[in-house]
Amino acid sequence: MAGPSGKPDPAAAPKLRLDKWLWQARFFKSRTLAAEVIAEGHVRVNGTRISRPGRDVSEGDTLTFPQGNRIRVVRITALGIRRGPATEAQALYVDLDAASALDPLE
Repeated sequence: MAGPSGKPDPAAAPKLRLDKWLWQARFFKSRTLAAEVIAEGHVRVNGTRISRPGRDVSEGDTLTFPQGNRIRVVRITALGIRRGPATEAQALYVDLDAASALDPLE
């Protein structure tokens, strides 16, 4: 994030657009789909309903959003650099959904 002088502020936490992070973490097949779900107001960041796909997120934020017939609750542990394979994407978050932790078949 740039400061008043236009130079990057080294003390600022790194951030990434919400739609881009959801796409990189492989929750949605495209950024357009992620942006549509966000714009419809179905995503919460730290408990606050978000309707702007360009909303910045950072490490430690908790996201709540629908995926198929489930409600996902995840905490961001890292910001991705690219949309990589599924194993790389799973390293970007911790699943806080108690139902998936209890059900070994999922």
